[in-house]
Amino acid sequence: MLVMKFGGSSLASGEALVRVAGLVGERVSRRPVVVVSAIGRTTDALVAAVELAMGGQLQAARQGVSAIRDDLYSAAGAILTDESLLAGLLDRHVDDIDRLLIDLAAAEPQRCHSMTDATLSHGERISSVVMTWVLQQQGFDAVHVDAREVLVTDDRFTEAAPLSGPTNERLRDVVRPLCDVGRIVVLGGFIGRTLDGRTSTLGRGGSDLSASVVAAGIEADEIQIWTDVDGVMTADPTVVPDAKRLPWLSFTEASELAYFGARVLHPSTVWPAVDRNIPVRVLNSKKRDVEGTLIVAKDHPSPLTVKSIAYKEGITVIDIRSTRMLMNHGFLSAIFAVFERLQTVVDVVSTSEVSVSLTIDRCDRLDQLIDELREIAEVSHTGGQAIVCLVGDAIRDTPGVAAAAFTALGTINVRMVSQGSSRTNLSLVIDERDVRTAVAALHRTFFDDVDPTLFV
Repeated sequence: MLVMKFGGSSLASGEALVRVAGLVGERVSRRPVVVVSAIGRTTDALVAAVELAMGGQLQAARQGVSAIRDDLYSAAGAILTDESLLAGLLDRHVDDIDRLLIDLAAAEPQRCHSMTDATLSHGERISSVVMTWVLQQQGFDAVHVDAREVLVTDDRFTEAAPLSGPTNERLRDVVRPLCDVGRIVVLGGFIGRTLDGRTSTLGRGGSDLSASVVAAGIEADEIQIWTDVDGVMTADPTVVPDAKRLPWLSFTEASELAYFGARVLHPSTVWPAVDRNIPVRVLNSKKRDVEGTLIVAKDHPSPLTVKSIAYKEGITVIDIRSTRMLMNHGFLSAIFAVFERLQTVVDVVSTSEVSVSLTIDRCDRLDQLIDELREIAEVSHTGGQAIVCLVGDAIRDTPGVAAAAFTALGTINVRMVSQGSSRTNLSLVIDERDVRTAVAALHRTFFDDVDPTLFV
C-alpha cells in the first residue's frame, strides 16, 4: 500500500486537481491512500478570518470567507460535471464557518483554541471531498473518509499530537479494509478529533504528519509527499537558484532539515515513518518524470560532508547569566523547568561557566518566560535572529567543517554555535538580515566543487 500526500499548491486549480487524479491513477495497483491539504491558500485565508473575528472585525471576517468560497468554486467548478454539487458543499461549509466566526467574536479566550481548530478544519474537509469527486469523475473507485473519524489526538488545540493507539486501531478498522478491496481512500490532512469528540488540528504543515501517521497505521510500503519542488534540495532554491536535488537522505538528516526550517517537510513527518521503517519520497506534482528524494533509515554512502543547508528565521536569543551557576548542579534544571512549565521549545543551547544562551522560535509567552527567569538570574533577549544549519551524516566524522563555515561567512557575526547530539548538524545563530548572504556563501563553499553526478 502507498500513501500519497498532496499539498495545497498541488491542488490550486482545476488543472492541478486533474493532474493529481492522474498521478493517483498511475499508482492504483499499489492501493493508494490519498491525503490532501486545503486547496491553494485556503488555510491562510481562514486564519486571517479567525484573527479578524477575534479582533472584533466580524464583518470583514465574513467577507473573507465569502471570498474563500468564490476562490474554491473557481478552482474546482470548471472541472466537475455537477457544479451544483460543489455549490451545495461550499454553501454548507461557509454557513458553518460563519456561525463559528460569530461565536469566536464573542467567546472567552479559553474557548478560542478549540473553536479556531473547528474553523480551520473546513479547508481539508472541503478539499478531501472535492478530490474524491474528481477521482470518481475520472473513473476511479474512490471513497471519502473524514479524517476526524480515524485520527485521534490529544486536546492541545492548534498543535494537537496524534494518539497512536486509538488512531492505529481506527485506521485498521476503517481504512485498511477499504484498501484491501481496491478502493482509493481520500482523507484530509492536518485535522483530527479528540477523544471527547472535538475537532483538532495538528499545526501548520500538519498534513505531512497526517500522511505519516496514516501510513504507519495501515502498514504502508511508502509515503509520497507531493509538493511544488523537485525534492529535498541542497538549499532553499529561492535563496540559491542553482541548488541541487538530493537523490537520497537518511531519516536523521531529514529530521534535522525539517526541524531547522527546510520547507519541504513538516518537522514531525519523519517519526512515524522511522518507527515503522517506511521510506518517504518527496516529489514534484508538476514534474512526474523527476525521481525526487528518497528518505530511508540508512542513507547510501556519499562523499558529501554537508547534504543541505536549512535556515529558520524569527528566532529570539535569551541570555541568562548568574554567578550562582558556577558549581551549582541545579541551575540548568531550574532554567529548563521554566520552559517546560510554559510549554516553550528550545532550539539551540550554548553554556559557559556563568551563563546560558538559548533560542526560541515562538514569542507568544516571551514576557512570562523573562519574568520567571529573572527570579533566578539576570536575563536579556534579542529578537530578529536566525538559525542557519548545516546538515549531513558525515559531519560527525569530518574535521574542518566549522572552520570552512566560518571562512565562508567572513565578516558575518555568529552569535552562537551548536552541534546537535546526533552530530549530524552544525547550527549557527546570526542576524536575520544576513541569512540570504550566509546561505549563499555556505552553499558556494560546500557545493560548488562537488561532482555533479552525485545529484543524478
